[in-house]
Amino acid sequence: MAQWISDADQVRVTAAVAAAEAHTAGEIVTVVADRSDGYSDVALAWSAIVAFTALVVLALFPDFYLALVDRVLDHWQHEWAPREVFVLAIIVAIAKFIGMWLIQLWQPLKFWLVLPPIKSARTLARAVSLFKVGAERRTHGRTGILIYLSMREHRAQIIADEAIASKVSPETWGDAMAAMLAHIKDGRCADGMVAAIEKVGAVLAEHFPRAGDDVNELPDRVIEL
Repeated sequence: MAQWISDADQVRVTAAVAAAEAHTAGEIVTVVADRSDGYSDVALAWSAIVAFTALVVLALFPDFYLALVDRVLDHWQHEWAPREVFVLAIIVAIAKFIGMWLIQLWQPLKFWLVLPPIKSARTLARAVSLFKVGAERRTHGRTGILIYLSMREHRAQIIADEAIASKVSPETWGDAMAAMLAHIKDGRCADGMVAAIEKVGAVLAEHFPRAGDDVNELPDRVIEL
């Protein structure tokens, strides 16, 4: 897995979380993931599509491809029996399926072939899953919030616990998302996280000011997956 956050940047992000939480009862959790899903099902789907397409092409232009096989195998006046055509179709489909699967082992191509709506849905699902495990209802006032960044999908999510969601609409986090993505597009992952933390912290401080007896309930350190 690629390291998106250096040790020095870990310190910066941790300090940003601590500084933001100094003014609010909210608890900020940050997660940077290499990816949100393996997309094996998508790879299988593309392999099946390529194999099926090859069969369709073979069915539409049988004379051309059978003649091509004859030339490759150096057959003279070969008469193709139905059984031989069927076997050839199976071989072509299997070869195309395996070939497409193998080239998708190259991760840049694999992720490029994943449709944007699927990336967004999987990123959201992973963010929600991590939120349920690491932040939801784990604070006294249900004031946990997750800032999640999925690098290979180029997607981010901000998910708030029950008390925050009741007072702050999801659209409010738009400024934090914009500030984060502006830095990340330039390759400055830590700067993006810090910018988002500052924006989120300001909103939390307005709606959930820190009490005198407030304690730190969730870790400040950015979690890398």
